[in-house]
Amino acid sequence: MEVPDPRPGHQKYTTAFDAVFAAIGVRTILTPIRAPRANAIAERWILTARRECLDRMLIVGRQHLVRVLTEYLEHYNDHRPHRTLDQRPPNGRADPPPAADPPNRARIIRRDRLGGLIHEYAQVA
Repeated sequence: MEVPDPRPGHQKYTTAFDAVFAAIGVRTILTPIRAPRANAIAERWILTARRECLDRMLIVGRQHLVRVLTEYLEHYNDHRPHRTLDQRPPNGRADPPPAADPPNRARIIRRDRLGGLIHEYAQVA
């Protein structure tokens, strides 16, 4: 007798789905239902994306949502500073940028993303 899978969406992701991962050596770990602390990293990213991006925009359809999230992901991974990475972005430079002229002489440019919702700054040589 087969016991029903207690996961949400179990009609879509069956035990056969888990078998595919098991075949390549990935172990399936079930998280409790409605327990955001059980998957804190994903929950933290969702909160950040909502707070910094989605709560400030009117999304008019699926295609618009995909375009907005794609642009936000580029900003998040390539430009946004992360505290745990010593204020560097995940896909950013491994070394800090070289020391520039004194602050009063350095030129800074601003790039607007998502229609000006997010600003990215860079030093110009």
